[in-house]
Parts: sequence; C-alpha cells; structure tokens
Amino acid sequence: MLGSGSAGNSALVATEHCKILVDGGLSALCRKFHVPIYCNALTAEAIRSDGLFEQVAAATNWRIFRTGSEFSICDMTVQTFPVPHDAVDPLGFAFHAGSGGLGFITDLGYPTKMVIERLREVQTLVIETNHDEKLLQNDTHRPWPVKQRIQSRHGHLSNAAAAGVIEELLSGKIERVVLGHLSRDCNTPELAVTAVRGSLAKHGKIDLEIHIASQSKISARFRIGETNSGPFQPTFENAFFQVIPA
Repeated sequence: MLGSGSAGNSALVATEHCKILVDGGLSALCRKFHVPIYCNALTAEAIRSDGLFEQVAAATNWRIFRTGSEFSICDMTVQTFPVPHDAVDPLGFAFHAGSGGLGFITDLGYPTKMVIERLREVQTLVIETNHDEKLLQNDTHRPWPVKQRIQSRHGHLSNAAAAGVIEELLSGKIERVVLGHLSRDCNTPELAVTAVRGSLAKHGKIDLEIHIASQSKISARFRIGETNSGPFQPTFENAFFQVIPA
C-alpha cells in the first residue's frame, strides 16, 4: 500500500512480469511516464468532462473495459465488479496470479452479494474501515448531511460493517486483511483493529493477519502467492479493450 485514507488510496500490485498501480494519480503519473491506463467507460468520460483527458496521456494509451469484465495483463488476471458508492461507476477488484489472490475494496457503502462472491478466492483483502460509528456521530466538523452520506448505502464502510464483510469471507481462503481508508477525524487504528479482532474472535479466527494502511506511510510488502518465473509472453491484446479515439 502506497497510501490509504480520506485523501485517496493507492497500491502497487506486482509479479515478476507485471506491475499494476491501483487508483494511481493519473495526471502526475502520465505526465512523466507513458503507461497504459485501464478504466471503465464512464470513468474515462468523467475525466474527459473535467478537462483532464488531454492532459494525462495520449488517447492510444487508454484501455477501456466493461464494468464487471475479467481480463489479463501479462500473468495477472484482473476481475472487476461494481460497488455501491457515490462516484461515477465505481469498482472493486480481485487480482489473481499463480497461487495468489488479492481483493481490493476501499470505497463502498455496503457489500453486495456479488462483492462477497468475487472475494471468496482471495487470500489477502484490502478493505476500508472508514469510521467508528460513535466518533462519526459525535464529530463536530461534519454537518449532518455529510454524516448521512458517509453512513448511507452509497457511502463508506464503518469498522463494524467491514468486520461483517470479513466474517462472510471466513469460509473462503482469506488469510490476511489490510484495513484502509481510515478517517483522520472519525477513526483510529486501534478502534479499527479492535472491531475486526473482536469479530474474528467470535469465530475462533484469532490467527488471521491484520494490518493497518496509513495515508502517509508505505506499508510493508506482502507476499501473497507464487507465480512462474522465467520468460513470459504477454497475453493481452487491444481486442480486449476499447481504445478511445483521438
């Protein structure tokens, strides 16, 4: 995790043959490096409407995929799925390579059945624990409409809600959770970890790894699984994606 909090979330997912930056800052990244940008059509349209499209990269650098689609980038399979959040066509991701799987959900109001099903095969899960419900209710900096938005079904997961998601995945392959997107004012790492550990203890899962992602610090490197070493021929072609015309 490169950083996670109310100011944004970013992570580097890598194999020997592939590096993917999840939720990277587009303008800063693409002014310096000529890298492909993968996103769905509505996200690209929103960026275009904001006047950022021409700034960030050449049109041929974009790879537009359908929400809910699955595709390969080198030796990594990327599964996309919609999540309920007040943004333009927001997504969650599951990355699979070799024997490892990583789930990434950092902005959602509640877990749909599809979200849970897409995450059952991952060993590591990055999940938001945005707020403690009592701290949010007592916060004096946020007006009531903002609090309602955060708590809504298109807002953010509380510590308790995130613990509930993890509970639903205990019958799968999950071994490690990384708690992210913590509110600076309405949460603490101690409250987030306590909520999740308490939930896991009820199910006798005290050995599950729990980590906290910080907004200002790079996390430890997590080894999720094994992939094949040696030469690799990339498997993705432009036919998988719509290329935005210039």
